[in-house]
Amino acid sequence: MAVTRRRFLVLGAGASAAAAGLTGCGSPGSLGGANQLSMWTWTGSVNDALIAEAEKSIPGGGGKQLSMTRIGGDYKTKVLTSLAGKSMVPDIIAINDDVATYFPNADQFHDLHELGADKFKADFLEWKWKLGITPENRMMAYPMDTGPTALFYRRDIFEKAGLPTEPQDVAAAAPDWDSYIQLGKKLNKAVRGSAITDNITSVYAYALAQMPQRYMTADGRYIGNGDHIRKAWDLAVRVVKEGLSANAQQGSTDANAVVTNGRLAAFIGAVWWAQLGPKNAAPKTKGLWRVTPSPGGPGNRGGSFLAITKYCKDPQAAFAFITWLESAKNQAQSFLDPVLFPSTPASYTDPRLAAPDPFFGGQKIVDVFAESAKKYPGAYFSPYDSIINKPLSAELVNVEIGSKTSDQAWKDAQHQIDRELTRAGAI
Repeated sequence: MAVTRRRFLVLGAGASAAAAGLTGCGSPGSLGGANQLSMWTWTGSVNDALIAEAEKSIPGGGGKQLSMTRIGGDYKTKVLTSLAGKSMVPDIIAINDDVATYFPNADQFHDLHELGADKFKADFLEWKWKLGITPENRMMAYPMDTGPTALFYRRDIFEKAGLPTEPQDVAAAAPDWDSYIQLGKKLNKAVRGSAITDNITSVYAYALAQMPQRYMTADGRYIGNGDHIRKAWDLAVRVVKEGLSANAQQGSTDANAVVTNGRLAAFIGAVWWAQLGPKNAAPKTKGLWRVTPSPGGPGNRGGSFLAITKYCKDPQAAFAFITWLESAKNQAQSFLDPVLFPSTPASYTDPRLAAPDPFFGGQKIVDVFAESAKKYPGAYFSPYDSIINKPLSAELVNVEIGSKTSDQAWKDAQHQIDRELTRAGAI
């Protein structure tokens, strides 16, 4: 069945209230003064120097100034609550990779096609551009960053284990998940306790991130019980059964510890993991890490967008701002701080990105992620992906901790998904 507004309205109390509040446009309760365009985002989503420039005067914005607020806590809930109340609504909002959640109410945002977005299309990765466009061809969101994936590994530990150490050789030794598991077994045998993932859900998430299809089709048909999802599930379970997971669950104190103590010798992760993982958790390992293409092929996990609400006081000025902020030149600057990987391929040869990274032994890691970003096949994200993913992830954890068999956990996850999608009116 197709996703309809009625189905979206019953996603839950918060989403329902938000959707109900999106019925107006041009609300007098919008934020900022007459000469200001207000923007909401979260910490670490934009480059401070660029924002400071726009706060003085938006380039091409007819004298308008930007007034930006970083929202702490549950960002999405606060945005939806504001929209539901039709009061204090920003002109511009940043949206995370769950952009499809807003699609059923895309008519309450400006269609960026009508503001001239198509003339910039060639500047962006095609798959990223498409993610901001609804099945009805309304362009609700403009591309910001991406999250291409690669294999991070400790060169010194690989050398100790007698494994290949140079990126091209590691890539040749582990072109797919099966060979990666075999490499992991050799690693674990030579250096006891070494792991190739932090936990079971990471394997699942990154296998899913490589696939050309996910949980639903564009016309609203549920396919999350299909062979492609079960394949990713079984792969994650296999890595655990082979003893190659560090069993460090997300949010636990072990999550950073396994990076710091060297137990996590390899990890398939998105580009942002370089900062959140080894650079933050294990700064003393500077020079020991390398990056190479992911076993199983290119993938993407993460990335954000900008949208202009119907409350916006000056849509043309807002559009001038977002196109300026997300130009190839400025996306290159945003990669340096706060490490946002560009969705504009022209940025990949910018000297600021192409420089060797001392933390990774002088390797030009951007080259690896650029290839992943350009070759990623793209996939359809539905408004229901988050509520589908939660039971699957939760039940995988039950498998890892030994409280359920894989088959029982899969059955229970599908039962919970069926109940949630039925409640949401999606099936």
